[in-house]
Amino acid sequence: MAACYNTGATAPPRNLRLQPSANSTPPKETLVGSVERVTFHNEDNGFAVLKVKARGKRNLVPVVGHVASISAGEFIQAVGVWITDRAHGLQFKADFLRTTPPTTAEGIEKYLGSGMVRGIGPVLAKRIVAAFGVKTFEIIEAEPERMREVSGIGEFRAGKIVAGWAEQKAVRDIMVFLHANGVGTSRAVRIFKTYGHDAIQVMTENPYRLARDIRGIGFKTADAIAMKLGMAREAPQRVRAGISYALQEAMDEGHCGLPVEELVKLTVTLLDVDERIVRSALEAELADGEVVADAIEGKPCVFLRGLHLAERGAADRLLALARGAPPWPTIDAAKAIPWVEARTGKTLAASQRAAVETVLTSKVAVVTGGPGVGKTTLLDAILRILAAKGTKLLLAAPTGRAAKRMADQTGLEAKTIHRLLETDPKNGGFRRDADNPLDCDLLVLDETSMIDAPLMFSVLKAIPPRAGLLLVGDVDQLPSVGPGQVLADVIASGALPVARLTEVFRQAAESRIVVNAHRINRGEMPEWPKREEASDFYFVEAGDPEQGAAKVVEIVRDRIPRRFGLDPVADVQVLCPMQRGVLGARSLNADLQKALNPNMAEKVERFGSSFAPGDKVMQTENDYDREVFNGDLGRILRIDQTEGNLWVDFDGREVEYPFGELDTLVPAYATTIHKSQGSEYPAVVITLATQHYTMLARNLVYTAVTRGKRLVVIVGQRRALAIAVRTHGRKRRWTKLREWLTAT
Repeated sequence: MAACYNTGATAPPRNLRLQPSANSTPPKETLVGSVERVTFHNEDNGFAVLKVKARGKRNLVPVVGHVASISAGEFIQAVGVWITDRAHGLQFKADFLRTTPPTTAEGIEKYLGSGMVRGIGPVLAKRIVAAFGVKTFEIIEAEPERMREVSGIGEFRAGKIVAGWAEQKAVRDIMVFLHANGVGTSRAVRIFKTYGHDAIQVMTENPYRLARDIRGIGFKTADAIAMKLGMAREAPQRVRAGISYALQEAMDEGHCGLPVEELVKLTVTLLDVDERIVRSALEAELADGEVVADAIEGKPCVFLRGLHLAERGAADRLLALARGAPPWPTIDAAKAIPWVEARTGKTLAASQRAAVETVLTSKVAVVTGGPGVGKTTLLDAILRILAAKGTKLLLAAPTGRAAKRMADQTGLEAKTIHRLLETDPKNGGFRRDADNPLDCDLLVLDETSMIDAPLMFSVLKAIPPRAGLLLVGDVDQLPSVGPGQVLADVIASGALPVARLTEVFRQAAESRIVVNAHRINRGEMPEWPKREEASDFYFVEAGDPEQGAAKVVEIVRDRIPRRFGLDPVADVQVLCPMQRGVLGARSLNADLQKALNPNMAEKVERFGSSFAPGDKVMQTENDYDREVFNGDLGRILRIDQTEGNLWVDFDGREVEYPFGELDTLVPAYATTIHKSQGSEYPAVVITLATQHYTMLARNLVYTAVTRGKRLVVIVGQRRALAIAVRTHGRKRRWTKLREWLTAT
């Protein structure tokens, strides 16, 4: 056992490094002792702050960690590192915490008197221990009838004591079982909270339920647990779970379904099992309805049931919604257009005039086009005309930033789709649906290219049958991060009226960002400013990735603030094709965090990332309880090491995160281009290198460039940019929405 240090001293132990170098981590140590006091315990996530009488220590040791239940008097074994907290001084941070019942009379009395076992308080605990001494637990468990020998304990109270002891023993047994099978303490607490006393039975019968039921536990973690439990590689539960996992992997690539042969091949690779076993398991999954068979363009495919339902439902509802006349009165576009031009002081181009007429005469319509083509002017004109006719309008976009931009451009209230539909944390869905529809005559959705198939289905269910729908977006941008390609499929189907704006207006054409975005979209290399010429679009050559990373830090920290007066954290966003690599988001986040937020004394490290007050962070998945959604950006306000909580400011709203749930947050000084969809930033710095070869594509660079409002800087290799510009990059997504829209 590793040596334990005396924490009563004012100085740390000589061989304890409180500030390790950037390339080292403090050594793990083991600490054992009895719990004198439980200062804090959060039952929801298991985070605890304990005062421990540790072996080999003079004074009580503060210990922080996760445990399902804990009481004074219990004996603990903790594995972790020593840290110095600014407010609370030296403490032991446990990555692993195991508890066992106390064995001394003093410890037993403290444990029973803590309230941990229902029916026993401090006074009664003293009497019980006086009667039975160190054999107290043995008596409670093996001879419970003897409890009535103690003054003050009748039949009813004796029953409560025995039941309370049995409950605590069950919790302990479950935690021991989970620890023994490779489950860390914080995840073990989640498992216990989900399944309660059935946890061991669930894991023994089908550990793959963990991946389905518990956030933060994926197939690979569940598979590792299953292997530890001795499950055979070819076990039906494993192979069937592997098929769903393969489909989820495909879903992460944007597919709604997958050809049967591709699915079988992918599952065989993921599970390392024989193809025959996979085909047999697939038949069982299809028979149970867990997955659905259908064809895409005549090719047999398999879908996750929910995605098949979403695409089919979206198609049916779009077609049903488009039938009939719009809910607003007939509008003469020839009169309405001059009227709106007079009020806005803007003259509409011929293509915009045609688009106005299309939208006003259609119950469902699409407006698409790139930057500088007048989508904002067009939308403002349409909404002014309809509002003058008393049309009840609702505006929404997939992200908070996109909704705010929409509101600024139109002067009308705009919400995120999740807030419009009113998320229901309890049931994990939305309160607005077919039974509780939205109250509107027209719903306008901006940045529709970002909306995936399940979210579009949820929106369409909430639109009342009488209402109209206007989809606005740039179909040439990257498709949604989630499964499907809704906007592209709707346009390609020809089933709905589409207004495509292509003319770049004179004022917009003065911006190199706009001009170069369209050049890239046409497969042409951007134009660069002449030396010393003022511009909003630059390229900085980097011979290798290491040089590029250093230049990114210099540009963000020094050059942009000095020349353009922009804040390096609030106004500048670094965008990368991928997470990995020296010029990837993960590595650059570490570099930029060190450069832009060097005072990291209060930092907390969890799930491979460091977090400190002032850091820019991004939410990576929808959290309906906190009303924070995938892609939302925030700034860390403060950290409480004692209670194990961190607070983030999301557009003026404080959101609390326990340390054990920081796996949904990542530093966001740099992020992937995919994650930037729907957002605009005053300045963007884009990294492009040949090491990103697999991701280099025209629509990727086009999407990145169109995120910048005032300034775009590309850092990297011209060859990488040339590869991206000439690579069309529209990878096939297996979706069926277009087919269903054209079927009737």
